[in-house]
Amino acid sequence: MRSIAFLIVMSMLSVIQLVAQSPVRYSISFANRAHHEAEITVSFTNLDDRPLQLRMSRSSPGRYALHEFAKNVYNFRATGEGGRAVTVSRPDNHQWDVARHGGAVSVTYTLYGDHADGTYAGIDRTHAHLNMPATFMWARDTEARPIELVVQVPEGSAWRVATQLARTDDPFRFEAPDLQYFLDSPTEVSDFWERTWQLDGQTIRVALHHQGSQEEAEEYSRAAAAIVEASKSVFGELPAFDYGEYTFLACYLPWVDGDGMEHRNSTVLTSTSSLASNMTGVLGTLAHEFFHAWNVERIRPRSLQPFDFEAANMSGELWFAEGFTSYYDDVLLWRAGVIDDDSFAGRMGQIANNVSNARGRDFFSPIEMSRQALFVDAATSVDPNNRNNTFLSYYTWGSGIGMALDLTLRAQVRGATLDDVMRELWRAHGVTEVPYEVPDVELALARVTDDREFARDFFDRYVRGREAPDFPRLLALAGIRITPEFPNRAWLGSGLEVSSGDLMLTQTPTLASPLYQAGLDRGDHVLDIGGEDISSEDDLSAYFEDHEAGEVVTVRFESRGQAFEASLTLGTNPALAGELAPDAASTPAERDFLRRWKAGS
Repeated sequence: MRSIAFLIVMSMLSVIQLVAQSPVRYSISFANRAHHEAEITVSFTNLDDRPLQLRMSRSSPGRYALHEFAKNVYNFRATGEGGRAVTVSRPDNHQWDVARHGGAVSVTYTLYGDHADGTYAGIDRTHAHLNMPATFMWARDTEARPIELVVQVPEGSAWRVATQLARTDDPFRFEAPDLQYFLDSPTEVSDFWERTWQLDGQTIRVALHHQGSQEEAEEYSRAAAAIVEASKSVFGELPAFDYGEYTFLACYLPWVDGDGMEHRNSTVLTSTSSLASNMTGVLGTLAHEFFHAWNVERIRPRSLQPFDFEAANMSGELWFAEGFTSYYDDVLLWRAGVIDDDSFAGRMGQIANNVSNARGRDFFSPIEMSRQALFVDAATSVDPNNRNNTFLSYYTWGSGIGMALDLTLRAQVRGATLDDVMRELWRAHGVTEVPYEVPDVELALARVTDDREFARDFFDRYVRGREAPDFPRLLALAGIRITPEFPNRAWLGSGLEVSSGDLMLTQTPTLASPLYQAGLDRGDHVLDIGGEDISSEDDLSAYFEDHEAGEVVTVRFESRGQAFEASLTLGTNPALAGELAPDAASTPAERDFLRRWKAGS
């Protein structure tokens, strides 16, 4: 009896193992690519008797809002074991239930894609730019199965495939260990330019699809290599990339959409700009996304692990995950020699301006602002909002916090920098891949400084609180002066634009601005200011040049069919700018501080 029971148990385990190892097989082709269509087949075997629940994802790695990918799927057809007829039902717009399949299901469908970026799919005569959640159906209860993908390129196209998926002996067949990895593996299918190099025994690859020259591609690749080295120096080592490779999937074409999206062993980089017109801009995105190979992909918020493809993914850690990465993308460009000291100073001044003058700090902390990502991260809505006054991007605010912390550590803690904090988080949460929460970042800071009170105070003020750091004082340590960008210039607030001779307020005015206090709002038509007719942008600029802050004037305007007249006091433009003081106006200590900051020492 014991032998029989043992054999039954072993038989059941064998069946379970067989089912678990039965791969999900995908195939994609592009016969009608001129009209942005792909034909996709997916097959499942060794299924139990339950209906197979096929899904299109509603979200995508690195995006936090909902994106209803099922809207671009049609011509759905399904068969069962041996081609038998099946019953298909739709419990919701994202799901197809296939019943009476006999243990196997084969599905074909058409996908429409004409939005090449980090979230969607773009298919045309020049390429197939595929974000996997936007492209491929999957089935519940098969998530742990290995996956095979066959890419059928158009005959005579010279298309090849670039992806972080595991390669096989066939250059058009790829593998993934499970669904999470598969859906995290964007794929570029085109006649791209390629460059690879070795670093610490791993391969770094640039797959570049563009219309520029060979020389521009080489310049881009050299800069990418310098940024990779600068990124590595922050953490002291590269991540152990799966399959020993990291791939930059760069697509710079007039018909794509600008984006950057991080993935575990690759990144999508898209822009309508060319390398010739915007080399520094696209390299800034490259630096940001490559830094994510540590910060987000391996130093990963617990709120995003595992990623949920059926719902919006909310995280209170984006001020760190995205914001500190945004600070470092400027630092990496600087350290890699892509931008000079003056340009870097200007960028730090821009951060100081954007954080200091943002009214969103009146309403939410960086943690609370991070949780709004599902409303703003490429999210769509048709109703107006008041985010001009209530929102400060977690990218921007986080970059300001990161910069302030770096400068504070350099000034107050002998030998400590933000790089040390990042290395400590890499040691505790990146190498181990143990997800973190906000208190874990605070603890890492406390360990680096050996000062729990310092860490608690910093987080209470700038992370859990809503304070803006004292940027002018901190940046002055490096000889960067923060001054008014438009000194002695009158100001009414943002959003005034002239169109066809009509002066309009095109957005909700900033809280406490003269326009806001006078009662004007988005959509109002300004008839005159102080009796002066303003019918061109030149007229508007001249008005601000000719008047001073503190003047009291009368403004006449129309709002939703009614005429109004109000008194307002011209204000002072609060915009700030950063500028590197020349050697003659800076001290040796400031110049040395700047040098060490740039060197990462």
